[in-house]
Amino acid sequence: MSRKTVALITAGVVVALGVAAAIAVPAANEWRDNRHQETSSYATGAEAKKARASVPRWLADDAESVKYSMKTTGGERLLEAALPDGRLPAQCTALPAGNAKEVQLRADWFPEDARGRATHRCGTYYGYLEGHTLYAWQHGDDLLNGERANAGS
Repeated sequence: MSRKTVALITAGVVVALGVAAAIAVPAANEWRDNRHQETSSYATGAEAKKARASVPRWLADDAESVKYSMKTTGGERLLEAALPDGRLPAQCTALPAGNAKEVQLRADWFPEDARGRATHRCGTYYGYLEGHTLYAWQHGDDLLNGERANAGS
């Protein structure tokens, strides 16, 4: 075989491996990042709290169309729920603008711009209302800090 043929074959193999890596690496990273994320839907807040101990207790039992996503290896959470009365739970307090931590999880049903829209703090969750829909999330560090605070009391 001539050197030119060997060089062309080698170049073809390198290009093919590069293309395969360009496809495989992002797919593997996405799988790795999401493999510990579980998402569930519930008809009501009561059903969600009964099914998962990690659903916040402040969520109204009569909340509807509850979507909940959690990281099984940490405290990161997402929550969407329709609140029939359109009011946040009493446990929620006003949050100064710009004080919310980043949203660490992703879900196609959860707004990407949620952090900038946060208006309240509900327990260890940040959140806001859009019409009658509550969007809330928990940053993993806040769960750990809350557990440490409770352990010290």
